[in-house]
Amino acid sequence: MDVRAQIATVFHLDKCLGCHTCSVACKNLWTDRKGAEYMWWNNVETKPGTGYPTAWEDQEQYKGGWEKKGDEIRLKSQPNRLSGLIQIFHAPNQPTMDDYYEPWTYDYQNLFNAPAGNDQPTARPVSMVTGKYIDIKAGPNWDDDLAGSPVYAANDPNLSELSPEQREMLFTAERLVFFHLPRTCNHCLNPACVAACPSGALHKRGEDGIVAVDQAKCRGWRHCVAACPYKKAYYNWTTGKSEKCILCFPRLEAGQAPACFHSCPGRIRFLGALLYDADRIPTVANADREQLIEEHLATILDPHDPQVIAAARAAGIHEGMIESAQRSPVYQFVKVWKLALPLHAEFRTLPMLFYIPPITPVVGNSEVDDDLFVDSDRTRVPIRYLASLFSAGDEAKVRYSLRKQQAIRYYRRALTVTDVSAVKATEMLTAADSSPEEADCIFHLTTLSTVEERFVIPPLHREQWIEAGIDTGEAKATAGFGIRQPAGRGA
Repeated sequence: MDVRAQIATVFHLDKCLGCHTCSVACKNLWTDRKGAEYMWWNNVETKPGTGYPTAWEDQEQYKGGWEKKGDEIRLKSQPNRLSGLIQIFHAPNQPTMDDYYEPWTYDYQNLFNAPAGNDQPTARPVSMVTGKYIDIKAGPNWDDDLAGSPVYAANDPNLSELSPEQREMLFTAERLVFFHLPRTCNHCLNPACVAACPSGALHKRGEDGIVAVDQAKCRGWRHCVAACPYKKAYYNWTTGKSEKCILCFPRLEAGQAPACFHSCPGRIRFLGALLYDADRIPTVANADREQLIEEHLATILDPHDPQVIAAARAAGIHEGMIESAQRSPVYQFVKVWKLALPLHAEFRTLPMLFYIPPITPVVGNSEVDDDLFVDSDRTRVPIRYLASLFSAGDEAKVRYSLRKQQAIRYYRRALTVTDVSAVKATEMLTAADSSPEEADCIFHLTTLSTVEERFVIPPLHREQWIEAGIDTGEAKATAGFGIRQPAGRGA
């Protein structure tokens, strides 16, 4: 058992407002500069919808992530060494400017310098690439709040999992519905971007698992852009370097939450440390699709287990990190309560950003249910669609999360509004594999929690790694699965 530490996150989609405050906070802090105009390390998409860049989930087009070939997995973008070498000179399967958008500004000077006339002067959009006037045809949130319309949502790759009848029903006016999906880098345990980088510029920091880019080593080959199935690696066309979300590790090292977490008005974001067994990564990455979720979650270790604690200490993990893992809200949501699931586990990168699926409205208004909440099969967004997003197609995992959320809501209503049966509420909790005690804990963490409870930031002790000469820049590949660790941390 090779115990390592990972900073992991949970996004509660039932609480997301779609306000994009997180995106603006990240943009102002990290990518408000030349060459990074189209970079959105944090973006909020509307689902159903094509997302950003357009149809990023379609790996038949982009060739991102890993695919299983016999008894091993290979990068889709580089199925063999020769293809990786050739792509140094020609990089196919890259998002184009049309898939992102042509960055623009506005001719604000015209508002002040326009000659006198009968019409109000306007500030026309100007391309930040060519400097010429352009007609805006796309943007980072172009389909925002228009998901559910056949204009945009019909091109959502996840809709291929639905039957023709479900697709037709989803787009009827009375069933029109959408929910928001915030996305950042997942800081995966088996990152395809790290494995694809020929120069070793991308590495996974040993002390916290954050995937970062060494700008001094980056040669701008953009293999990371093609390999990342979530398309969260970007190419800066001014500097010729790749850039990505770094989970605001300078803030974490100072004990502060990442900017997008700190600014979120809906308090949908949770951050904490996890302990995981790196020895299991090859097994998990090679698992059959039906077993991916279970195997993925099995890599996360119980931070209260004496054997795990002993192995963590033997691996050099600081006591403060272990204590933080024991108080981690991410561990509670993912392992204890089993409410949060990874996004597109079938990409086999083992993402460390987990999502709590949203409870969408029921179909129609003509039927009134005495039980307040109806069965998940009658929600406007089909379970199969949510399973395509969050559980590699396993509908049971999504049903479990939604059933427990519904039971907790019913239970809280029985306590506060008292217009529903308390006995029925207890029965619903039991049926949802929960209890009043657990329901109270979940309610507190999702609704009444303090900043310190939502963001359990471990002391990273970066100075100890540097003093010991174990700098994360000195990374090497292990097990052939794209995992990079600092020199001195033997696998």
